[in-house]
Amino acid sequence: MAQITPRNQGFEEASPYEERVVKVYRCSTVVKGGRRFSFGALVVVGNRDGEVGIGYGKANEVPPAVEKAMKEARRSLVRVNLEGRTIPHEVTGSFRATQVRLIPASEGTGIIAGASARAALELVGIQDVLTKVYGSTSPKNVVKATLDALQTLMSREQIEQLRGVSVS
Repeated sequence: MAQITPRNQGFEEASPYEERVVKVYRCSTVVKGGRRFSFGALVVVGNRDGEVGIGYGKANEVPPAVEKAMKEARRSLVRVNLEGRTIPHEVTGSFRATQVRLIPASEGTGIIAGASARAALELVGIQDVLTKVYGSTSPKNVVKATLDALQTLMSREQIEQLRGVSVS
């Protein structure tokens, strides 16, 4: 007789990653009988300890679109250099017509950012940062530009090794 385990009962395994749906897009196409709708979902996944990923999924219903986006986000996880509660230095990231500037903030400031950038910053584990978005404020572009900025962060040791000198 097979032993019943939580996995057999339909329970999901505990994952260290949190998901956040940033935006659900509704798209329509006009057909002979009227309009046919489809949906796209933008999702950010992170473990609040330096790992974050973004995903975009499309389907005819919202739940499958969100599921596809979560799968893609888990596949696209990247590691980010953090310095305590904030980022090590000021950095700018860009994607298409959007530029996002991330500025380190003192402890207790919190995340000063719009909804799209906030999702990525919270799920990567940053607690104090200032942001400014220039250009397009489309959620897709803002999230991707924020991720671009986070990927260009370097620790003091990495900069010293790159330049071959000691940074005081």
